[in-house]
Amino acid sequence: MKKTINDMNAKGKRVLVRCDFNVPMKDGVITDDTRIRAAIPTINRLVEMGACVVLMSHMGRPKGEVVPELSLKPVAARLADLLKKDVAFIGSDKVIDEEVLEKVQALKPGEIALIENLRFRAEETKDDEAFAGELAKMGDVFVQEAFGTVHRAHSSTHAIAKFLPVYSGLLVEKEIAYLGEALNNPKRPLVAIMGGAKVKDKLPVIENLLKKVDCLIIGGGMSYTFFKYQGYEVGTSIVDEESLDLIGDIFKIAEESGAKLLLPVDVVVSDTFSEKGNIKSVSVKEIPSDMMGLDIGPVTREKYAEVIKNAATVLWNGPMGVFEMKTFENGTKAVAEAIAKSEAISIIGGGDSAAAVSGFGMKDLFSHVSTGGGASLEFIEGKSLPGIEVIEDK
Repeated sequence: MKKTINDMNAKGKRVLVRCDFNVPMKDGVITDDTRIRAAIPTINRLVEMGACVVLMSHMGRPKGEVVPELSLKPVAARLADLLKKDVAFIGSDKVIDEEVLEKVQALKPGEIALIENLRFRAEETKDDEAFAGELAKMGDVFVQEAFGTVHRAHSSTHAIAKFLPVYSGLLVEKEIAYLGEALNNPKRPLVAIMGGAKVKDKLPVIENLLKKVDCLIIGGGMSYTFFKYQGYEVGTSIVDEESLDLIGDIFKIAEESGAKLLLPVDVVVSDTFSEKGNIKSVSVKEIPSDMMGLDIGPVTREKYAEVIKNAATVLWNGPMGVFEMKTFENGTKAVAEAIAKSEAISIIGGGDSAAAVSGFGMKDLFSHVSTGGGASLEFIEGKSLPGIEVIEDK
């Protein structure tokens, strides 16, 4: 068990909190504030405890350069609106300097400040101890609340632990609890659903899951790599050629573990990558050579929904098709609806799946929607996450 902020005496202390405020922006306006909202319970708790709260985050990939459109100033404004409290934005092109330090040290208990984009400094992504030491001067203790970046060993998520005691925030605590319980002590049947395009990216995750789940459902673009391995015509569908030779290993692991491995039995195909093409549903054994698969078909949707209905725990990562186009969203939507209607503990593993359920207006119907796509995948794969490892044990 890792220490959380509830194990901390924060009264009168400056608490440095690493958040994940890497939110989408368009023309200087935040288009999705989900990640900002996710940090609010921890911020409010620290304020209640009488702490001076100093927030830090990255945004985008400025690669050590000052990029004005990637400033966190709009985040401070949105956070203030959500908290209904003042949030001081203490900005500097150097991120941390004497002036920033003075302003942070002048904060009073209950006050909140946000500093500039950490990645304006090239040292951040290099896990640089000197930069971490500069950041550490702003706090008495450090709180890890950026689950979306805990799989990276960066200055503000990893090296900083050499200078300050480390606790988890409430969000990170929740992420660890849900994902850890699903993998290590799940209510069964445990059903995992894996979608997305590239098999290579998710191969280690699939292999690890097959040793733990009762059933693994495959959907999305990666399906066509499985079909090609099986000798089916896949037309112009996306295929991960690099991973073709590895598909046999997946079938072998499934057989040895006793887990059911389910693949689509029909798909929705089109002769163009658009909603204006010739579109129809076909058996996976009858994909025309001049067409591409862009969604799971109606028979597969019903088959998958039936499996989900009987699950006690569902872990989902990756869409079933090109859900960004309304014509090809039906498979992803059907899976989302089936999970929402079930009585299972439901965990959405971040990334495109989270975006999909949010777009469908169904986000609140799931037990937990992870804020970290890459981090949740590496957690599921069984990897050690640097930003979690540094949190002190109870």
